[in-house]
Amino acid sequence: MQNFNSKMLDDLAARIGKAMEASPARDIEKNVKAMLQSGLSRLDVVSREEFDTQAAVLAKTREKLERLEARVAQIEGKPDTPASS
Repeated sequence: MQNFNSKMLDDLAARIGKAMEASPARDIEKNVKAMLQSGLSRLDVVSREEFDTQAAVLAKTREKLERLEARVAQIEGKPDTPASS
C-alpha cells in the first residue's frame, strides 16, 4: 500500500470535486433552485433588503409624524400627549 502524501490527497479531493460537479445531484439542485426562484418571482414578495429599507423609512416617518403632532399640539395650546402606538 502506498503512503498518502499531501499531493495525493489534494489530487483525490480535486477528482472527487470534479465528480460531484458532474453528478446528477448537482443538476437536480440547480433545477430545484430555478423552480423555486420562478415560483417566488410570481408571488407578490419583496427581498429582505427591500423590506429592511422600507421598515427604516417607516420608522423615520413615524418619528417625524410624532414630532409634527407634538408641534401642532403646542401651537394649538394643548398639553403634550404621547402618541398612541
